[in-house]
Amino acid sequence: MTARQVAMRDALGQALIALASTYPNMVVLDADVSSSTRTAAFGRAYPDRFFNIGVAEANMVDIAAGMASCGLRPVVSTFAVFITLRAADPIHNIVCYNKLPVVFAANYAGLSDSYDGASHQSIADLAFMRALPNMTVIVPGDAVELKQALEAALLADGPCYIRICRNPTPVLFEGGPGLEIGRIRKLRDGTDLTIAVCGVPTFMAIEAAERLAASGVSVDLLEVSTLKPMDAGALVASARKTGRVLTVEEHTVCGGLAGAVAEVLARLAPVRMDSIGVEDKFPESGEYVRLMRKYGISADAIEARARALVKERVP
Repeated sequence: MTARQVAMRDALGQALIALASTYPNMVVLDADVSSSTRTAAFGRAYPDRFFNIGVAEANMVDIAAGMASCGLRPVVSTFAVFITLRAADPIHNIVCYNKLPVVFAANYAGLSDSYDGASHQSIADLAFMRALPNMTVIVPGDAVELKQALEAALLADGPCYIRICRNPTPVLFEGGPGLEIGRIRKLRDGTDLTIAVCGVPTFMAIEAAERLAASGVSVDLLEVSTLKPMDAGALVASARKTGRVLTVEEHTVCGGLAGAVAEVLARLAPVRMDSIGVEDKFPESGEYVRLMRKYGISADAIEARARALVKERVP
């Protein structure tokens, strides 16, 4: 982890331009928020491959589906909440049903559209996207993984959903092995507790694991960048080793990472589990970091919940 911070949305704009010559069939569609999602830079560089559809998200997905059926690789970009809610029908019935290679660049996800409150914050998107047949769901942990996720999605056989944060976050994976769809990244080896994390809270989990280690609690730290398909083998191996699993995500605890992990472990390796995320409620408006702390997503909260889980007696 470095002190340098880069916003994933900025990394998206840069990655689209960087990959444009390698993937000449890539086109980008946006729903009139390209200055926010940073796709505007691609539009200036490649105006013939950029389409501003306007505030018509469902239509945008329909158009992208048509493009994909003709051999293009469309990247659909807007806020995560609008992709999930306003465009749910065509994503389900046209893109996923026909397994079309459309990439959904879902910006301002989680609590990162913080000042717009419950109407714009996207805390249930992973639950919805995971439930769709043929959909791959990727949650990068930093700007480096965002670019890697975009390229992997462009090569995938079917639709991919990439979750993107608005705010600058620490660069974690520069110079390391690349993101692989369907593979968990082991960040730390331990025996007392498994922490499985995705997205922005990854840097918080790294900090919490370091603190825990300093006091003698050994953490097996897993970064789960792909929620679907899930790397069941790595998850089960870790759970069997430690006997306790704590999940951490910037999402409701219903159906996201917590749900994905629980589904695997309930079948293959039942262990003690706890989950950090937004409880079953609508978040409010406020400054991003303060909101994260309010809803228990912080290094302090991870450390405290981990200690409590390790202390629990196993019957």
